[in-house]
Amino acid sequence: MNVLIIEDEKPAARRLSRMLSELDIQVQQMLHSVEESLNWLQNNKHPDLIFLDIQLSDGLSFEIFEEIEVKSAIIFTTAYDEYALKAFKLNSIDYLLKPIDDDELTSAVNQFKQQQPKQSDVQVNLDDIRKLLINPVDRKFKKRLSIKVGQHIKIIHIDEIECFYSENKSTYIHTKENRNFLLDNSLENWQEQLDPEHFFRVNRTFIVHINAIKDIVAYSNSRLKLILHSYKDSEIIVSRERVKDFKNWID
Repeated sequence: MNVLIIEDEKPAARRLSRMLSELDIQVQQMLHSVEESLNWLQNNKHPDLIFLDIQLSDGLSFEIFEEIEVKSAIIFTTAYDEYALKAFKLNSIDYLLKPIDDDELTSAVNQFKQQQPKQSDVQVNLDDIRKLLINPVDRKFKKRLSIKVGQHIKIIHIDEIECFYSENKSTYIHTKENRNFLLDNSLENWQEQLDPEHFFRVNRTFIVHINAIKDIVAYSNSRLKLILHSYKDSEIIVSRERVKDFKNWID
C-alpha cells in the first residue's frame, strides 16, 4: 500500500508516519502545503491512500482537488469541531480527529482495505463536504475579541475589524480606527473562527471584511487589488486562484 500524508504541522505528520509504521505501512511522502502537494501530485504516481489535513499552511486542502484529479482514496485528519464531523458522517468518508488515536487509526485503515472506494465516489463527497465546511449552518463564529494592551484588556467587536494579516510570523488586526493590534494564534486559526459571509481570505497574508473594501481594481496576471478604507500599510492582492471565489463572495 502506497500512502501519502498531507499535513502542515510537521510534528503531527511525523507522529502519524510513526503510527502507520507500527501497522507495517510505509509512508511514501509527507507534504505540508497546497502548493507543495500540487507540485508533487502533478509529477508522481498517485498513492493508494492519502491522509489529508483540511487546513494547510497556504489554504484549504480542497484547492488541490480543484486543480487536478486525485486518483487516491482519502482519510481526513482534522482538528475541526462537531459541525464538520457531521459532514464526514453524512458522506461516509473516513476521518480521524486530532490528536489521532491508535485504535481509530487502525479502524480507519482496515475500513479502507475493506471498502477500497472508487475515486469518483470520493470526489463527489469532497465537493459536498467542501460546501458544508465553507457554508456551515450551525457554526458559531467570533462576535468580539479581547486583546491585552499594556495593563488593559480592550474589547473589539468583530465588525470594527477591517482585516486580519500576518507579518514577520505574527498575526495582527487592523481596525476602522486605523489601529493595529497583535493577536495570539495563526491566521489559519483565526480564519476558522470568522463568519465566511463577512470575511474572506484573499491570499496567504490577508483576511478582509466585506465592509472594509473601498475599491477593487484589476491587477496583473488576472488578479485583483483591494483598497480598504483605512489600511494603507501594504498592497492587498487577491491571489489568482482565489479570484473566482472572491467574486462569488462579493455578489
